Amino acid sequence: MISEQPTEAYVWVWLPSASEPVVAGRLEAVGDILNFNYGRGYLGRDDAIALYAPELPLRRGVLPPPPGARVAGCIADSGPDAWGRRVILRRRNATEDTTDAGVLTFLLESDSDRIGALDFQASAEEYRGRGGASASLEELAQAAQRLEDGVPFSPALDQALLHGSSVGGARPKALLDDGWRKLIAKFSSTTDQYPVVKGEFAAMELARRAGLQAAPVQLRRALGKDVLLVERFDRPPGTGHRRAMVSASTILQLGETPWRGASYADLAEGIRHNFTDAGGTLRELFARITFNILVGNTDDHARNHAAFWDGRQLSLTPAYDICPQPRAGGEANQAMEIGADGFRRSRLDGCVDAAETYLLSSTEAREIIDRQVDAIRANWEEVSELARMTVEDRNYFWGRQLLNPYAFEGYDN
Repeated sequence: MISEQPTEAYVWVWLPSASEPVVAGRLEAVGDILNFNYGRGYLGRDDAIALYAPELPLRRGVLPPPPGARVAGCIADSGPDAWGRRVILRRRNATEDTTDAGVLTFLLESDSDRIGALDFQASAEEYRGRGGASASLEELAQAAQRLEDGVPFSPALDQALLHGSSVGGARPKALLDDGWRKLIAKFSSTTDQYPVVKGEFAAMELARRAGLQAAPVQLRRALGKDVLLVERFDRPPGTGHRRAMVSASTILQLGETPWRGASYADLAEGIRHNFTDAGGTLRELFARITFNILVGNTDDHARNHAAFWDGRQLSLTPAYDICPQPRAGGEANQAMEIGADGFRRSRLDGCVDAAETYLLSSTEAREIIDRQVDAIRANWEEVSELARMTVEDRNYFWGRQLLNPYAFEGYDN
């Protein structure tokens, strides 16, 4: 069991265009709740920004988390998810039950090169980044596999695997530096029942070719297994800057249950009022919804969407985590409601019916969908070759996840 839980942590932030962090304030545990206070020095800065104004406005005094949450969403977005917590627990020789460790433990022991522009320290005076040791892709793949299998590995690999513990998600992953680029390496899992990594690579590449703003990806091999490399968009290349981000779960104030009550229609409302280029952003969001349907990505929950935060407004990040999900038959539902009426079926006709929510006419909505369908059909053969898919792999995805007939029910009428 984990003991000696920390009771406080200092939040450091990279301000816009800054290469070094400054202390923004302090998190304090009060029971299971983490309250936040901005520091006086930070509040006195001319360039200070709210960590996320709707939750933690730039003012003095105790700022509790939103009702029903243990910590503000913008803080939680910077913490490790299932995989990262597993890495940390292994380092502590702790039980797999993540309830043994509090939120502050995971924030303070995960890697400092986390998503977004925040980090967490025990000190307000000196910043010491927690970074994993350098390792090759093969070494990281080996460490991830050994962790999944419960097999011991060297302290050096253990330290290297820490680099990536702060990245969200449940699947094995690590962070890599590739010259001026920073990458997320997503590994195949020992529990995979189908070629997950190949499927995600294909979907992300098809998204780019279909006109979506999607994070660049590459497919590599390590230890005879597929590895997806995703270029990080929160690290402007060669600058040392970090871009602040919040998840759609935080924007929608969903607390710790981002899969409950999540609605694209509510997100669209937020975009109209709080995002730059609302019209273009809504069009992009609609295109992402329909593309997810067309490639069978039903895992489009509110933590798989995010926005940059500059202290004043939000702007949509590139798309990520577009991964076809297992599917045996036709009927399926998206993770988030598409229309204001609660519609969430994985069908294009419902998207067209909800077009006005995204400031689109039904004609414009159909044009977006038809272009995506044409792009998927035109590029599938080449993309599946790039993904090194076997005939069996292609048959698994085509017509089942990709362009499933259920998606078109009612659309062609």
